[in-house]
Amino acid sequence: MITKKRKIANAKVDANKAYSLKEASTLVKQINTTKFDSSVDLHVRLGVDPKKADQAIRGTVSLPHGTGKTKKVLVLCTPDKESEATAAGADFVGLDEYITKIEGGWTDIDVIVATPAVMPKIGKLGKVLGPRNLMPNPKTGTVTNDVAAAVNDLKGGKIAFKVDKVGIIHASIGRVSFSPEKIAENSQEFINAIIKLKPASSKGTYLKGVSMASSMSPGITVDTKSVQN
Repeated sequence: MITKKRKIANAKVDANKAYSLKEASTLVKQINTTKFDSSVDLHVRLGVDPKKADQAIRGTVSLPHGTGKTKKVLVLCTPDKESEATAAGADFVGLDEYITKIEGGWTDIDVIVATPAVMPKIGKLGKVLGPRNLMPNPKTGTVTNDVAAAVNDLKGGKIAFKVDKVGIIHASIGRVSFSPEKIAENSQEFINAIIKLKPASSKGTYLKGVSMASSMSPGITVDTKSVQN
């Protein structure tokens, strides 16, 4: 059953129109129906075949205005790196005790940063961490000896993204409490990062579709021409 609020929100969105990024960033605030500070999400459909290794798009981007959500960061490292990680603002720091906790099912974290030296120990956690996208990865900057920089980036609005099996990238790029300008700037930065990763083997249209939505609100179709600088 569609609620009265959702009907009003649906009526404000023209399903047959592709909005400019600026228009969508204003409209997404107007159609929000939640009482909490909803996330604003982007869904980007790409003309790639994720089954091909060179087209399995993944990367990171630092959003200029952050995500509006403070990430819980676990740093798995040797004792000599612990004080550095703690000083940078990591929520949890250690190694063996957290490996044991994760083996027991604990995953109350958003991101794990690990030093290269401890990765052999973490490999056995793949079955728990893999499905939750929590496994540290050098490509996303979460396997590094510079744990302080990694923690600062993650706390400051750096997000990781990857294409799913049907060719779509989903990401939270802000909150409805953000100004339209901040939503638009974060969105553009995110899309720019995806465009830069276009593989040479991808033929035809790369950016096939962009949609913006907040939690429990209708999706807004974004004109792809408005986001390609």
